[in-house]
Amino acid sequence: MADEAKRTGGVPPEVLAFLSGRGGRSLIVKGGAGTGKTTFGLELLERVGKPQQSYYLSTRVGDEALYRQFPWLKATEMRARILDAGKLFLDAISAQPKGASAELPESEQKKIRAAREMMRTFDEERGAPTRVDRTHLTALMKRNPMPEVENVYNRVEKALPEKSLLVIDSLEGVTHKYGLEMEEFVMALQKDLVESSNTNVVMILEKPEAGGIEYLVDGLISIQREELDERRVRHMRLEKLRATNIQRPRYAVTLSNGRFEALGFSVPSAAAQTSPVWHPVADPDKHYSTGIPDFDTLLGGGFKRGSFNAFEVDVNVGIDDYYMLFTPTFLNFLTQSRGIIAVLAAGESHEKLRETLVRHTAPNIFDTRVRIADYTANETEESYIVPMARYGRDEAMRAMVTAEKAARGPEQKPFLEYTAFDTLESLMGDQVAIRMYFHGVRRTKLVGNLGIGLLKPGLLVSSEILNMMDTYFRIINIDNAPCIYGIRPRTTIYAIAPDPEKGAPHAKLTPIV
Repeated sequence: MADEAKRTGGVPPEVLAFLSGRGGRSLIVKGGAGTGKTTFGLELLERVGKPQQSYYLSTRVGDEALYRQFPWLKATEMRARILDAGKLFLDAISAQPKGASAELPESEQKKIRAAREMMRTFDEERGAPTRVDRTHLTALMKRNPMPEVENVYNRVEKALPEKSLLVIDSLEGVTHKYGLEMEEFVMALQKDLVESSNTNVVMILEKPEAGGIEYLVDGLISIQREELDERRVRHMRLEKLRATNIQRPRYAVTLSNGRFEALGFSVPSAAAQTSPVWHPVADPDKHYSTGIPDFDTLLGGGFKRGSFNAFEVDVNVGIDDYYMLFTPTFLNFLTQSRGIIAVLAAGESHEKLRETLVRHTAPNIFDTRVRIADYTANETEESYIVPMARYGRDEAMRAMVTAEKAARGPEQKPFLEYTAFDTLESLMGDQVAIRMYFHGVRRTKLVGNLGIGLLKPGLLVSSEILNMMDTYFRIINIDNAPCIYGIRPRTTIYAIAPDPEKGAPHAKLTPIV
């Protein structure tokens, strides 16, 4: 089960459903240069195809170049699936009777001998003697022999009646080489392999437009690349997947570590589960761990002690999305007997916050070490709520001093200050909110606390506050994937997701490259 999750994670579920349907399916993947089409094709080869039943026909790049760019392909199982077009040509020649190659020039014979030596790494398993329909291929070959394409047909035939996966990279490479119209070649693959021989055929197009051949195939996917705030972002658009329900038409994707991964969904391993108890991540020297190892690395160890850190949240980012980032930090404080003082944002719920945290730490720790300043409450039955609306100025200050003592606890430890500035600005105005912020910054730096400030778009206090922050991050939504990137320090964009190995509330950051 864990192996299956590993195989399919990162490929959109709609694509998996499409390729796993009954019979063969044809798919065109189009996009400009550098968008990740080749990486996607190779990912399908590993995560969807089966050994001895999946083939990658490359007409643009030899297999050794592919191995240099994608080292993970060097595994024996994957090497057997990479079919360089030149090698397939030589493979076809090698099947000729002895002496047939003697008529070739010596230079060509040397190439053949060298290729035969290299092909020893391929271990082909002969299948049942079931035939592949070759009607349309035969018609095309009357005009021009296509030994590598014929070789692929032979390989598919050996795998029958099992379904094969064929990835052709690129469609233009084959049709240009043999002077074919793209439409007639796609039609041949569709009729011979897809419809008659139970084969999934993925055709990679070197350009962003399909040129009118979309109607011939069962599926069409496009991949685009753009810049967002001077940072690279890739999008996958599911334009057509016949007989497949497309829940999400767009996915943000990354090519991190030479692998293709669609973002915004997760396929947890069998071992992953929601952890009942949070085990704290150790704090590096002069830092507080965020509770997320990836985020600690990004920050050079974690949040600096005595620092105030701004997170500007876009309007289309939900509370649950940015809490994936904050919850591990909250838990890491509480499980080390450090408290929290919070001013929650509009829409955030103190009941939900408590419910979330006490799943992973003892309820009495939350109730004694967390204080939530509620500026709209006059009364409360909860010990962790400070009803600020009932107090005048002096009483409010005394109430906050009492709250700070609770957060420090008997050990007088530093605590975390979580401040949503939209609440302060809407209730008190921007000038009062800024003065409260300055007071909080002084306290944070003096005591060595950790400050986290939440900003929403359009706040008047933002410019003043951001000038004083030690770090400044933006949390945005890209194709339904919550993402974060740093303005100070400057970072690339990272997708935020539950850790597939450990399960929620553990989180991971995946760079979008």
